[in-house]
Amino acid sequence: MEPHLAAALAEISTGIYVLTVREGERLHGMSSSWVTQVSGDPPLLMAAVDKRHFSHGFIERQGVFGLNVVGQKGKALEDYFYSAASRRPDNLEPFAYEFGETGIPLLKLAMAVLECRVVASYPAGDHTLFVATVVRAEVREQDRAVTSLDLPYVYVGTVISRRRN
Repeated sequence: MEPHLAAALAEISTGIYVLTVREGERLHGMSSSWVTQVSGDPPLLMAAVDKRHFSHGFIERQGVFGLNVVGQKGKALEDYFYSAASRRPDNLEPFAYEFGETGIPLLKLAMAVLECRVVASYPAGDHTLFVATVVRAEVREQDRAVTSLDLPYVYVGTVISRRRN
């Protein structure tokens, strides 16, 4: 990616989430920052997931995912799910979780959780945009959400270091 484009894209702030999936007994989570609300009525969210990521196939086949909002008190979630240690199947064991009504694992350390059911998907370059309705939502902790501006790196299709003054 051209350096000026990457630097400009790095200035678009995003929330930091852990997207969780399940297929049978296999459970997986991934760091996710390309998520946004796309409709108010009905409430719809969109998560962009890399087609090469382990979670992508789970979402395509199962049609559900969990969105775990990372707060300042739960930053360990981002630290782990961004790390090389999490890049394997069945990677949820370091954290307590419970199953939501859709069967999706929801992380107890998340400040808020949303269970999402996919209603549409759209190919978008090397990602798929999964548009989903919210089946259930819960705020668990009054905290400040972690954003891309809080991290020393940012994902713009590739990970780049964020320059600090």
